[in-house]
Amino acid sequence: MTLSADSESQLYSILRRVAGVSVHVLCVGFTVFLAVMARPGTSLFSWHPFLMTFSFSFFMTEALLLFSPDSSPIQRFSHKIKGRYHWILQALATTCALLGLAAIFYNKHLNNKPHFATWHGLVGLLTVLFAVMQSVGGVSLLFPKLAKGWSLAKLKRYHSASGLVGYLLGCTSLLLGMSSLWFTTAVHSLGWYLAALCPILSTLVIMNQVTSSYMTKKRFQT
Repeated sequence: MTLSADSESQLYSILRRVAGVSVHVLCVGFTVFLAVMARPGTSLFSWHPFLMTFSFSFFMTEALLLFSPDSSPIQRFSHKIKGRYHWILQALATTCALLGLAAIFYNKHLNNKPHFATWHGLVGLLTVLFAVMQSVGGVSLLFPKLAKGWSLAKLKRYHSASGLVGYLLGCTSLLLGMSSLWFTTAVHSLGWYLAALCPILSTLVIMNQVTSSYMTKKRFQT
């Protein structure tokens, strides 16, 4: 049976909404799972996975999904309002990332362990620095007069593209952290692969939905 063009469009829209809702559920579930595992407050180290997961799995994921045309929780709000909520969530994500970095740095200092000696440590440091730069760049969208010689449209384009790169770095850092001795000791076999699917699927869906949102808006502007 061949579907009509309208039926295919409706089916595609439904699948995108299901995918978006699934990411909302996954990011919350994964964050709660890691919070239970880490038991923040039981040690200085425990704050590192807790804060980093909140930063990249929850706050940053939700900040990007605000602009999804299919799964934004505030879909009917204006783009300006979405931008304000996006800024708040990104500020929370960056704050958690900096605190998580400080926690692991000080923990290693107390235990006389080398800093940034693994791929997880190096990628994590790069990710946090990138998140800080991205947040600073976002200020230029709130106050475009600060970026002299740049149009607002160009600033938005570069900010969106670099934001996706930052999110990809964040999810990569999470995956590398899930390969650490701390995580693999507690989670192994099928459980590890199920946990790893959370950041992987979130990345794929967000890359698709946010990019589609930008292309749709650009098409209407031309």
